[in-house]
Amino acid sequence: MKIIQAYKEDGKEWEYFQQKATLKNPLVLVFGNRYLLEKSEIIENIRAEFPYENIVFGSTAGEILCCHVNDNSISVTVIEFENATYKVERENILDFNKNAVELGKSLYEKMPKDNLKHLFVLSEGSFVNGSSLINGLETNLNSSLSITGGMCGDDARFEKTVASFKENPKEGEVILIGFYGESLEISFASFGGWIPFGPERIITRSEGNILYEIDGQPALDLYKKYLGEKSNELPQASLLYPLNVTPDGKKDPVVRTILNINDADQSMILAGDVPVNSRVQLMMASVDGIAQGAQTAANLAMTKRKNKPELALLVSCIGRKLVMNQRVEEEVEQVREVVGDKVPLAGFYSYGEMAPFNGSTSCELHNQTMTLTLISE
Repeated sequence: MKIIQAYKEDGKEWEYFQQKATLKNPLVLVFGNRYLLEKSEIIENIRAEFPYENIVFGSTAGEILCCHVNDNSISVTVIEFENATYKVERENILDFNKNAVELGKSLYEKMPKDNLKHLFVLSEGSFVNGSSLINGLETNLNSSLSITGGMCGDDARFEKTVASFKENPKEGEVILIGFYGESLEISFASFGGWIPFGPERIITRSEGNILYEIDGQPALDLYKKYLGEKSNELPQASLLYPLNVTPDGKKDPVVRTILNINDADQSMILAGDVPVNSRVQLMMASVDGIAQGAQTAANLAMTKRKNKPELALLVSCIGRKLVMNQRVEEEVEQVREVVGDKVPLAGFYSYGEMAPFNGSTSCELHNQTMTLTLISE
């Protein structure tokens, strides 16, 4: 596997982490600030610098490259496999009347199945229900297949996200990358480091990813009481206090970030499903706890690997970035210490992370986690 990585800030020249070279039919991953990805001259510059066909674009809430976290930049990772192959497909949620389940089904059906080893998702992050998207992808999924990925970001603006395959980035896109070949070894893990606090309550009214009532009370009203003065900073403040949700009949909780609020009906729109009768608690975190969580995720991803990873794809939540602030690179450094300082790191800060629970192959939508996908051949 050959990897070339580079990044640029607006108005500056490209900086490379490896020697610049021409590769054959590589997969090109471009993660960048949404404002930059909407500039046609930036896209033209990327295409000129990396004149390859298979380019995937995604907007972020921060770009991870090497052991750095960048803002307002474009980061590029070019991957050429020696024996393995890949396939990229796309759909737009607006063509499915925002039905993420049907979109997921359609995307998976497009993907050739022979020797398919792993699926990586890059999804629109503003209005796609990530849980429903995963449900659609897994409807006819072979039980041995694994899925990881993330929802695109837009810093802390929450205005819109953009993504694309080959085309210029636009709203509504969901990209699916299939990795093929017996030579591939792909491992993954996801872990948070956040701590539940306060009383455990019951979700009494919800619809998909819209939360209306907790313990029979308007959800937003109850949430604001907990936040106090910080409630004036919603929805951004909710990134610091996500919800720990344990669906009825399940033992493993998922963390849910609040993407938006509706004062009219006192509801909250979350990144994924929040089923009725789920147990729910508020969560909080410390910088040290988040950094430790990233290390735990890396250790879990490295467990039982036969070979050293040649590439680490990191998807971390914007909420973690906001808590860590100027110390944000510490969680990336924790990952680097575990996977090896010579392993290229690439990724982004997201509005939602996708990965199975540890020890499972069934994918879940997570929030506030560090999610890793380690690849070698």
